[in-house]
Amino acid sequence: MADFLGLIWSGVVSGCLYAMGAIGIVLIFKSSNVVNFAHGNLAGLAAFIVFGFTAGIFANMVWGAAVLLSLIIMIGVMVVSYFLIAPLVFKSDLTSTIATLGVGLIAQGVTQLVFGSNVVSLDLPLPNWAAEVGPLFVTSYDLAVLFTTAAAIGGLYLLIERTRIGIAFRAVSAHPFASRVCGLNLRRTHLFSWIVAGLLSLVAALLIVPTTFLSSTSVASFMLQSFAAAVVGGFSSLPGAVLGGIFIGVMMNLLSFYVAAEFTNTYLLLTILIVLNVFPKGMFALRGGTRV
Repeated sequence: MADFLGLIWSGVVSGCLYAMGAIGIVLIFKSSNVVNFAHGNLAGLAAFIVFGFTAGIFANMVWGAAVLLSLIIMIGVMVVSYFLIAPLVFKSDLTSTIATLGVGLIAQGVTQLVFGSNVVSLDLPLPNWAAEVGPLFVTSYDLAVLFTTAAAIGGLYLLIERTRIGIAFRAVSAHPFASRVCGLNLRRTHLFSWIVAGLLSLVAALLIVPTTFLSSTSVASFMLQSFAAAVVGGFSSLPGAVLGGIFIGVMMNLLSFYVAAEFTNTYLLLTILIVLNVFPKGMFALRGGTRV
């Protein structure tokens, strides 16, 4: 029983990481009907930018300053990424989605060109703390993931519900044609979703790397789980992306422990196929529409 509860706990922690990645994918899809397949490679590039500022490649900065500067740079990266596909967004959803594959390859190529293809480490500046809480083994990393995810989701909720650009995002997501007729700038709203998705991907990547390693492909591979979370939660629902991420995290933990750990990608693909056939709009997509 203790093992089972421990697997649930670690699955929830991992699911929070998947959820942040899934939220970024859903944000872009809701605003522009584009599935951003470049999300993982852009997140990997973001993590390497932080590494460059902390490891002395660009400069030798403290971790907090490096993250802040990387967030600013990531805004520029997402602006450039969006404008690479912007001419295609209003012509064809399929064409613009395929174009994101090219953006992802460019991001991966830039990462390898600047930082090389070697595996590096990028740790979080967290205290070495752990405690047993009943049957659960809780670490400072677990709490950092939960707190950061809650803060990111809370901040995103306030941004969408309480700001002008957030109201525009909701309007464009619900009725893009009517929003355009009413004078809303669709490109500005698309750009908003790309920038927020990029910032969330940077935060998620920084939390992902301590559990594995950092290479030009590691974060992109991890983001496959985020894509599955978006499918499970439904591409039309931000709350569904959060629930989908936790579902995928718990399910992957249980299957890896009780069945076999080497079939991770197989589990993901089967989950995506089953959900698309049984719940085409996602298991947790809200029926009858949603404001977010």
